[in-house]
Formats: sequence, C-alpha cells, structure tokens
Amino acid sequence: GRAIEDHELVMEVQSSWVMEEENKLYFRKNYAKYEFFKNPLSFFPDHMISFPSEINAAVSHSGILQMFLSSSTYPEIHGYLHAKEQGKKAWKKMYFLLRRSGLYFSTKGTSKEPRHLQFFCEFSNSDMYMSLTGKKVSGAPTNYGFCFKPNKSGGTRDLKQLCADDEQSRTCWMTAIRLLKYGMQLYQNYMQPYQGRSGCSRLNVTPMRSISENSLVAMDFSGHRSRIIENPTEALSVAVEEGLAWRRRGCLRLNSHGSPIAMSNMAIHRSQSWFHHKISREEAQRLILQHGLVDGVFLVRDSQSNPKTFVLSLSHGLKIKHFQIVPLEDDGKLFYTLDDGHTRFTDLIQLVEFYQLNKGVLPCKLKHYCARIAL
Repeated sequence: GRAIEDHELVMEVQSSWVMEEENKLYFRKNYAKYEFFKNPLSFFPDHMISFPSEINAAVSHSGILQMFLSSSTYPEIHGYLHAKEQGKKAWKKMYFLLRRSGLYFSTKGTSKEPRHLQFFCEFSNSDMYMSLTGKKVSGAPTNYGFCFKPNKSGGTRDLKQLCADDEQSRTCWMTAIRLLKYGMQLYQNYMQPYQGRSGCSRLNVTPMRSISENSLVAMDFSGHRSRIIENPTEALSVAVEEGLAWRRRGCLRLNSHGSPIAMSNMAIHRSQSWFHHKISREEAQRLILQHGLVDGVFLVRDSQSNPKTFVLSLSHGLKIKHFQIVPLEDDGKLFYTLDDGHTRFTDLIQLVEFYQLNKGVLPCKLKHYCARIAL
C-alpha cells in the first residue's frame, strides 16, 4: 500500500491501474504524513545520514530539511537493507546508498567507491509502496518491507523489493525517498492548509486551529442567565462534570415495570471509535502503523492473554507500546487502572479522557485514535 500525496489526483492514480490488478482505495487519516517537517532528527538518525564534505559544522533541525529540499545539495542516506533477487526467492543483505541520482548498492562491503557501486532503482517512473505482508507472501526476513513498482507495471514480477531490520530504518529510507522524489512539492503540500491564515514561511510551523474551533467558548447555563466561563480551570472541571453526568444518564434504562436500572460499565466503551473488540497484538500494531507512528496514536482492545482485562496500545518514539488496563473491585464497585490502583476510573471512557488531558504513567498523552473502520 502507499499513501496518495496531496498534489496527486485519485483519478489519475486509478487510471494507471491495469485490468489484471486487484487494487483498492482506502481513505484513512495518516497522522505521520508530514511529521518529519516538525521533528526531522527522529526520522534521520545520525548513523544513517551523511552530509557533503564541504559542510563541517553541525546541521540544525531545519538545516537537514533545507538540504533535502535544495537542488544543489542532498544528504546521503546509507545502511544495510535486504533485497530480493530478481526472479528468485532468495533475499540478500547489502549495503545501500541513496543519492540524488538514485538508489545504489555496494558490491564490496560498505565501499562507496564508484567502481563498487551498482545502480538499483530511480524513482521518476515508479511509485514506492510499503509491504504489508512481505514476510508471508515473499518470504522477507523481516516485517519492515517496502518496494518500488513501475508506473506501467505488468505485475509483481517487476517489483523491486527491499526490507529493513527495524521500523526506524524503514521510516528513514521511505521519508528520504519521498523528499528526493517530490522535493519542494511536499513542503508546499504541508504549508498549503495554513497559507493565508498564518502568513508563515518557515519550516517550523505550528498548525493553527480552525475558525470553527476558535469560535467555540465554554458556557454555564446553570443559573437564571447564561455566562461565558473565562477561567480555563473552571471550564475544564465543568466539562468533566458534564461528561460524568452524560455517562450516568447513558447508563440508565427502563426495566419491564418502567423503573430505571443501571447498565454494566463494561458495555459503555463498545460504541467508541477507539475501541477494538477482539483483535490481536499484531493487528493492533498494524492498525497503528497504518495511521502513522506519531506520538499519541492509540487504540484500546480486549486482552488476549487475560479475558477480564483490556490493553492500551500506544505509539511513542517510533515504537508501539502496550499497557494493561486492570479491573479492580473495591467495596462492591468496579474500577479500571493503569497504575496498580493509584488512579482509578469507573469506565474506559473516563480513563481515555483522563489520559487525553494528562500524561500520568504513560510516555505521552493520548492524541489520535485509530478508527475501527477505514472508509
């Protein structure tokens, strides 16, 4: 699968498909699409990037991106990748180098001498895809695969398949190749939603809130007259109280005699978009990966090892971590906790809402949820 860039037209992409190909379009939010503009050092680790010899000083965050976008200079990306030999089932580990002229591999260890470099692929007439099932279908040595498919490909036989040893390495290669292929167009895509509102032209840009978000205010309707709540702390406490009141109302239903009875807290979370019923750890990781390895991307799922517990799967630092949500019973009441009972919640909705506002024991706040279904 691959993401369609903002400047690409869906109909043009579809028109290049041949009849024999079983292609599909999925519309899913990709939170990591332009994350490298905000935090380039996380995407380009020191051991994988080299700068032209004339640049001796340390390169700043924005300096790395300016070099990628410049027509005169380009950083070199290098490291080991597994490559599938054309027409064979075997994979071979080789030392690769990404330069402005294309992707090369060394025929002699890590030598960068021109006589030892062999051309592997260029990108103007091909598209880059992330391999979703490379290990299962192609026998790849790892799950971190990507490949290049010619625009007028006749099928899988024309694919140039590669795989990295870890997610950080794959992310680095794929991000650098996107920048090499599209250059300044990517930066224009990133900036376009904010032009005319912010007037900013620098690389480090904080996206502005939409007009609709800026027009929302906290209101208090408890008295005879409504009033705007100016104090942010008061507004937050009112919002929490409203949420609790809504949950209490939602947990009541009428019995056969018309009397209200309480529903189990166990069922409330099932209507939430961030809750995934019985999915495995591997499926959770795949879903988060498809939404982008940005800090705060998360989902909540049933635990497979313990049927009575739940698991919070969270992306942080380009890794996916899993935290067990344990149910506790105290004085006949059921609570949920992530920190051995120090912080308790009456249901999973309250737990998620709390960690969206507070980091607590987690490495970061919950920011973006993985939707159950892609349109």
